[in-house]
Order: sequence, then structure tokens, then C-alpha cells
Amino acid sequence: MVGDNKLRILVGTRKGTYIVEGDARRTRWKVGPAAHEGNEVYHVVADPRHPGDVYALINSWLYGPVLYRSRDYGKKWSEIGTPLMASTKTRPPKFDGNPDTPAPVYPIANLWHLEPGPPAEPQTLYLGADPHLLFRSTDLGASWEPIPGINEHPARKNWGPGAGGACLHTILVDPRDSRRLYVGMSAVGTFRSEDAGATWAPTNKGVEAPFLPNKFPETGQCVHDVAIDAADPDTFYRQDHGGMYVSHDRMDKWVRIGKPLGDDFGFTVASPRAAPGRAYFIRLDGQARVTGEGHFQVHEWNDTTRKWRKLLSPTAFPGHFGVQREGIATDDLDPPGIYVGTTTGQLFVSPNAGKTWHLVPFQFPGIHSVSISNPTKKSPRA
Repeated sequence: MVGDNKLRILVGTRKGTYIVEGDARRTRWKVGPAAHEGNEVYHVVADPRHPGDVYALINSWLYGPVLYRSRDYGKKWSEIGTPLMASTKTRPPKFDGNPDTPAPVYPIANLWHLEPGPPAEPQTLYLGADPHLLFRSTDLGASWEPIPGINEHPARKNWGPGAGGACLHTILVDPRDSRRLYVGMSAVGTFRSEDAGATWAPTNKGVEAPFLPNKFPETGQCVHDVAIDAADPDTFYRQDHGGMYVSHDRMDKWVRIGKPLGDDFGFTVASPRAAPGRAYFIRLDGQARVTGEGHFQVHEWNDTTRKWRKLLSPTAFPGHFGVQREGIATDDLDPPGIYVGTTTGQLFVSPNAGKTWHLVPFQFPGIHSVSISNPTKKSPRA
């Protein structure tokens, strides 16, 4: 493992993985060579507990889902175990409990999201997959065990896929209590566990499912992304098929906040550590799935004032842009940087919480995910 003070944008695309290194002021960028060329990369993420460690979730049309890790910020990559190939330890209740009974092997369509565990558990990783599967590793991906509370949930037979598949795409760990976990699944909704994943309860009260006869069911909402407020871990921001929401009680109930924007459909949301009470959404036209105002735009929600703010001039970046659920990220610097990747390969950067914006001068393949490897100390203000 290696560490340094560079800020990096980690980009997963339809045709490979890219590591983009920035200067101290986050205005100049160097795009490194592509890895995993020609493959769908749904998520690339750094492990802040182990500087230099980066994971890439590959969904190859030829080889299927494969998990890779780099120990040097993407210079070299090695394949590590995936749940499809790893031996499993935990048997769901439907199995007979006989230790000689083979543990189940779950068929996986795609890998969607990897979440490093808390600092106190430096070997723990969580992995979300399609169809609606959750796995945990306690040895940094050398082996994986399924989490039966989700994978064998009694209501599972009623869960349907979203347009992108039956994906478990959001995994959040409460920074105060590592036994409290949250997941988001399309088109099922959000769930919370208070016992490290043994049991799960749906947490969708107040969220509309406009495509169902019952508009406010217990489950069946197509959640697209959820972000936790770093300053208040009881507060969450949610982008749904049915609008934009906030919860102040650990997802017990949700309040819709996006109606003032008109069509508050979208796929992604982020909340930076250096801007507590702020969340950033990309509003899309619900039919066309592109920015509906004729230009690139990011909307900032201020949870203290309960007001919205547009961050870009209508003349800054004209056009229609699509953004996927992992397509926005923020860094840990002050002021926070905001990073947005589009389905047509543009990478937008604001080094100062949305005050100014520029494009990384590189045409990427269509972007699936954007995340940040933060430096270990503060950079100069932009």
C-alpha cells in the first residue's frame, strides 16, 4: 500500500477505468492510461483506510462480473475474489444446517457497488450486486460471505427489477455504529439493519411510487441513489424515480423536497463532508433522461434554509447531458469540490462548491461512476 497527497478522480466507464490526477488547486488534470479497456466498469472506489487501494467492479460481456484491486492508485491491477467464485460461509435459513451441505453459490448478473467498512474494521468490505444481493468480506476481498438477511429476505419473491436490473446499488454504514447498515435497491426501495445485516426493515415511508396503483407502498419504490450527511448521520438525501427527498430520522420517514424544481426525476445525489446540510442533485427530464433545461445544471439543496440554488449559468454548458447513479462525487476539501461524469463522456469539475466550473479536457467513454481519492491533508483554497 502506498499513500501521497494527490487528489484523484476515479472514473468508471463503458470502456474501461481511468485515474485522473489533479493539481493542488483542482484546476489542472492529468488523465492516466485506461485500464480494463473495452469493459463495462460500474464502480471505481478508493479505500481511505488503506491509501493506494482502489477497487474496480468490472462487468465483462465475455467473462462476466470480475473484481479488481490496485495497491498503487491504478498503476497495476490484480483480480481478487468475487462472490461468484469465492467459498461462502453463511448458509441461509432454508438450508438444513448440516455442515456437510454445500453452501450456496449465488448467480450474479452484475457487480454494482463496493463500500469500504468503517475505520475500526480495516479488513471489511461490502459488495452490492444484481439480482438484489449483498455480500461482506472480512479479509479485503480474499473471500466473501452472503448476507442472508437481504439475500433470503422473506419478501424477496415480490421484489422487481428497475430498468437497469435488480441492482443493489447503495450501501451505507453509520459512522457511529457499524452494526447499523443501509441499502438501496431498484425497484424495491431502502432498507435498514440494526444488527450488522442479520435482519432488515424497509424504510420508504413517504416516498411515492408513481408507477404503482398504490402510490405509497411499503416497498416497490425505485430508489436511484442515497447520500448520508457527514455532519449529521441521522440525515439522508434520496434521489428516487418519484422525486427528491430528505430524512432526518435515519430513514424512518421521508419528506419530498424536489417539487419546487418541477420534474425532480434524476439518478444521483452527493453530500460533501465540508458542507454539512448541503446536497447536490442532477435534475433530469424523466422521459428523455437528460438535463431538461437545455444545459448542464447542478442543483444545491440547503437543508437549513430549505431552499434550492442553481449552480450554473444557462449559457455555461449548453446541451443535453445524461448522468447515472454513481455519476456525482464530492471531495473532503474545504471548499468542497464537486465532480460530475456524463453518459456522453464529459467530466465536469467545480473546485469551490459550485462557484466556478470547468471541463476536464478529455473525451471519456460514457461514464458510469465518479468517485474521489482524497489527499491526506488539505489543499490550498481554489
